[in-house]
Amino acid sequence: MPWPAALHNKEFENAPSMAVFFKYYLFAFLSFFALDLLWLGWLGKNLYRRYIGHLMRDQADWAAALPFYLLFLAGLVYFVVQPSADSPARLVLFRGAAFGLVTYATYELTNRAVLANWPWPIVFIDILWGIVLCALVSWVSWYFGR
Repeated sequence: MPWPAALHNKEFENAPSMAVFFKYYLFAFLSFFALDLLWLGWLGKNLYRRYIGHLMRDQADWAAALPFYLLFLAGLVYFVVQPSADSPARLVLFRGAAFGLVTYATYELTNRAVLANWPWPIVFIDILWGIVLCALVSWVSWYFGR
């Protein structure tokens, strides 16, 4: 099927609107940002300082952090929340947890593979945090975006 014709098939006609995407995105952004700042700025702060403090900045590099948040959350909404629009809560939580596992494990295991002395406790704790964070954010976005 030629390229323009591919854009006019039933799958695209039934796709959620951009307004729906941005409604989910807004709730994902607010909840992710709040939870991640709570974790990084308060709950996990001493843990990270203990294991990787020698690598940490005094202040976050927002020129790098903000594009990460924007892109990561677009992926979460596109791959998890939108496909789960008509799903039960437990499936949304499961899909969010799976997204968190894959994305955070990719980051942590790559760090462990290529950086000298990347600590195993950080690998496991951060992957667990990614699972919990993405499950919660997916649910919040799905629940309040409906």
